[in-house]
Amino acid sequence: MNRKNVYLFLSVLGIVLPYSQLIPWLLENGPNLGLLVRQLFANRIGGFFGLDVLVSSVVLVGFVRTEGSRLGVRQLWLPILGLLTVGVSCALPLFLYLREGALEGTAAPTNLSRCSR
Repeated sequence: MNRKNVYLFLSVLGIVLPYSQLIPWLLENGPNLGLLVRQLFANRIGGFFGLDVLVSSVVLVGFVRTEGSRLGVRQLWLPILGLLTVGVSCALPLFLYLREGALEGTAAPTNLSRCSR
């Protein structure tokens, strides 16, 4: 399996695993954002993970914007949508998948560059 497909697989896994925890919570509690935040920060270890994800999210948005623009990655809104609807576990591998596609499209074949001499 090539790197691009691994990133796509990890992006799908990054949706399935978090939602396997969120959906039962939503069925039990409904869309109660206040309760979600209270439970997330109910203790120091939850706060640790919550703040870690928040910081990682901000860094990821910057990375997607700068690296995506630099490489001409198309559909940069998809990782941002993944970040807002799922989280970093979906958005980062999705961006890396899109980035690999852009890199494949811009890579100059070495055989052709030698033939043009």
